[in-house]
Amino acid sequence: MSGLARLLAGHTRPGVYRWNSAADVSTVRRAAEHAGWRFVALDTWKVDDKSGFLDSCEEAFDFPDWVGHNFDALSDALSDVRGHDGAGVLVVWDGWAPLARTHPRVFDVALSVFGDRVDFERGGPFAVVLQGPGPSDTDLPELDPHPT
Repeated sequence: MSGLARLLAGHTRPGVYRWNSAADVSTVRRAAEHAGWRFVALDTWKVDDKSGFLDSCEEAFDFPDWVGHNFDALSDALSDVRGHDGAGVLVVWDGWAPLARTHPRVFDVALSVFGDRVDFERGGPFAVVLQGPGPSDTDLPELDPHPT
């Protein structure tokens, strides 16, 4: 069972993880939905600043227009993000490495905001996986990409 499968099955605690997997988005979406989780694809390959990151989040999570455009507003909006019927929310963040390299402070704040949502117990299970390779100094736990 891969690290992602263990997460979706409830054998790994929801959190923010690195996941060095080449799995395509449609495969991960099917696995998450099969497990009853809501799936959110966050793609920041073309993002080069804080504003672009926030734009990508607004699009990925389909936030209403009234949500502010700053990290406090993102944090507030994420507290309302729920899975279906109490199930979890899986966010697969693809393209995280460029932001981590070019804007490490923005990246660190983004990780903190996601981490706060993971810890927000009333919101239900919430997990973020940073897919693919990137800087090795992120200090995040890794999900094993290979079945055991």
